[in-house]
Amino acid sequence: MDDDGPRERILAATAKLLAEGGREAVSTRAVGAAAGVQAPTIYRLFGDKQGLLDAAAADGFAAYLAAKTVPEPTGDPIEDLRTGWDLHLGFGLANPAVYLLMNEPRPGPVPPAAVAGMEVLAGLIRRIAEAGRLRVPEERAVQLVHAAGSGATVTLISMPADRRDLELSALAREAVISAITTDAPAASSPGPVGAAVALRAVLPQTTALTEGEQTLLDEWLTRIAAT
Repeated sequence: MDDDGPRERILAATAKLLAEGGREAVSTRAVGAAAGVQAPTIYRLFGDKQGLLDAAAADGFAAYLAAKTVPEPTGDPIEDLRTGWDLHLGFGLANPAVYLLMNEPRPGPVPPAAVAGMEVLAGLIRRIAEAGRLRVPEERAVQLVHAAGSGATVTLISMPADRRDLELSALAREAVISAITTDAPAASSPGPVGAAVALRAVLPQTTALTEGEQTLLDEWLTRIAAT
């Protein structure tokens, strides 16, 4: 694909306007003038202004992840979650307009960039569950970490840069980790909940069950984990 094609120029212009003035600075007229294209080209490629903003957010998030040296998974999935949290915060502080766009509450489909971020988070939580260290169902853990991490990031974005207390994020991170994880593999301690969470996480890896049996077992494990 031509790096100087109209789509790339439009996305670059939108990202620049977002960084300089937030979403209020983005209009089809401003983007068209900066990218050297007419409004019909923008509508043809992105549908409408919201589609353009969503595409710019997804492009910005992908570029951030590509530019970062993301560490390989370690033997400690909880430490990897800490690393992921801190990368999330770093992206938000470095790209506040894009971050707020990704996380704005609105009806309809979830923005593509937000979906990508949730998939990264879900992968981190899945590894904790597979290690037997998750004390709540995966879905609940994902939502809790997302809510706390997004809330902390938005709060820090709203503060003047010279008054940001990054310890707020660290305290929120550790509180959430304490709430969703165990100190030792859950399967080695009494109680069915931790064992159910761990078994459900690795259930897709088994080949001993039929599809119907696997679906039924997943339902049972989900009910146990939810208690």
